[in-house]
Amino acid sequence: MKLFITGIGTDVGKTIASAIITEALQADYWKPVQAGDIKDSDSHKIERYISNSKTRIFQNSYVLNTPASPHLAAEIDGISIDIKEIKEPKTGNHLIIEGAGGVLVPLNGNDVVADLIKRDYKVILVSRHYLGSINHTLMTIEVLKSRGVIVEGVIFNGNENTSTQSIILQKTGIKMLGRIDDEPYFDKNVILDYADRFRNNLLEL
Repeated sequence: MKLFITGIGTDVGKTIASAIITEALQADYWKPVQAGDIKDSDSHKIERYISNSKTRIFQNSYVLNTPASPHLAAEIDGISIDIKEIKEPKTGNHLIIEGAGGVLVPLNGNDVVADLIKRDYKVILVSRHYLGSINHTLMTIEVLKSRGVIVEGVIFNGNENTSTQSIILQKTGIKMLGRIDDEPYFDKNVILDYADRFRNNLLEL
């Protein structure tokens, strides 16, 4: 199973969700494009958060120095992202692929993050509770649907908001895979606890 983890925007909890899913499935992990935070990248965070010894973390296809939209970060670095050079690593294990920002974040003048989603990927959307998140969640789902991409499940990030969750689930019919609370901190034990809670729903995808 190949799971593509995307979000309704930046800083909505994709990496924490990816760590939980990676741990739950003892899957391999790959972030194709990393922009900024090179010394504490999302791959470094995954390595720090997981407990199992089976997971393999694959190298990024592009590592960019500036924490900005990949197209701009690449321009600052004097390069251009070529989507044809972003090649999925080969593995016999489950593979978790983490996107960058939201689905319409540009990689270059033509391609966006959604263009990284292949036909055999199952997409999981991370939605974080904030004013406007319902609109951003529903728009993201509609954008993906217009591209022929079905969102298989949604993970809500933030303390429970039943009104927000219920209207999103009602309007989309998408399965809720779980919710991540606003924890005081995340470490291996916290990630493992969530992994145990999410595992059955993930295995049913």
